[in-house]
Amino acid sequence: MSDDTIISPDTERATRLPPNQVRTLKWPVLDASGPPHVDMSTWSFEVSGLVKTPLRWSWKEFQSLPRVKVKADFHCVTRWSQLDNLWEGVAATEILKRAGVLPEAKYVLVHAYDEGWSTNMPLSDFAVEDVLFADLHDGQPLSLEHGAPLRLVMPRLYAWKSAKWVRGVEFLDHDQAGYWEELGYHMRGDPWSEERFR
Repeated sequence: MSDDTIISPDTERATRLPPNQVRTLKWPVLDASGPPHVDMSTWSFEVSGLVKTPLRWSWKEFQSLPRVKVKADFHCVTRWSQLDNLWEGVAATEILKRAGVLPEAKYVLVHAYDEGWSTNMPLSDFAVEDVLFADLHDGQPLSLEHGAPLRLVMPRLYAWKSAKWVRGVEFLDHDQAGYWEELGYHMRGDPWSEERFR
């Protein structure tokens, strides 16, 4: 592991598995309705809502942003955990710095390319150093099934918050349920407190 890799604090716990989780050595594929078609010639990432500077990047522009590596565990609400993942991409803190989030913003709504899909989280969970928008996993490009070209990675929350096929983030002054949250999943999703359902 290189010296500049960010180490997610959960990987340094004496007990790596949250309550009622089982370790897996494979990476299961789970999603609501299968991968969407993403046209890379028109792909964009948009930052909107309560920010000083709304932003929009093409794929080439997004790839030119400063990059980070993060070592983190990955915990699915369906009770499997995959340990010691190495993600690479653009830090959420980089997005925050460039957009200039306004003081009244307290929540984030992440939008994805699969139609009607989003997920929510407190800004305080989004704005930590081990959250990133990843395009590489263990040194390899993400597969479409795992969220290519870009997915959010939220190591400290259940994996449904790590949205696949991301197309942007919106900053809000209120908590707004996303796809799974509307269906009864927890509004936050802390695996260590077993925040699976509401």
